[in-house]
Amino acid sequence: MVELLVAGGWLMVLIVLSSVIVLAICIERLYTLNTRKIAPPHLLATVWKQLKAGEMDAARLRTLRQSSPLGRILAAGLANAYHGRDVMKESIQEAAGHVVHDLERYLNTLGTIAAIAPLLGLLGTVVGMIKVFAEIMAQGTGNASALAGGISEALITTAAGLTVAIPALVMHRYFTGRIDGIVVELEQETIKLVDALHSEENMENAA
Repeated sequence: MVELLVAGGWLMVLIVLSSVIVLAICIERLYTLNTRKIAPPHLLATVWKQLKAGEMDAARLRTLRQSSPLGRILAAGLANAYHGRDVMKESIQEAAGHVVHDLERYLNTLGTIAAIAPLLGLLGTVVGMIKVFAEIMAQGTGNASALAGGISEALITTAAGLTVAIPALVMHRYFTGRIDGIVVELEQETIKLVDALHSEENMENAA
């Protein structure tokens, strides 16, 4: 492995560094994008039960906000629940925007590495072939070991760049799809709360 890194030239340092960053981002996002942590299954039912019992005071609202991303969105809505449906929805959308931004953290970096890694490999290929032609100009085609060194550098960096880029692209697409699914689930939960709260208010006003 060390021989391959050395043979690949100085660009291998950048490619290896990129692979370490990709691995770190993937591990962090796999841990963070846990649906049960982001949107606990029974959180909405618990919140509704507390609302019906009149137990949703400032302390519980603060605890809800700190409990999970879904709790943060619900708390933002509940804090403005009695200012009207439109105000409540606006506050929910604002909180949801911050949550989605947090969910998408590091994905731009992952996508950038997926795009740049093959280019680093291509640059290594160009540098290796330049060395090959420089050796041919200086010594002719008789020095096979020098020519092989340049060609191996070209091929190694290309392979290394693709080895980093392909998993990075796959994981970027995977995380993007996972976030989209989480966002849909968050929207469904918050819409349930808004509809339930304001439909009950409308019934009370009609009575």
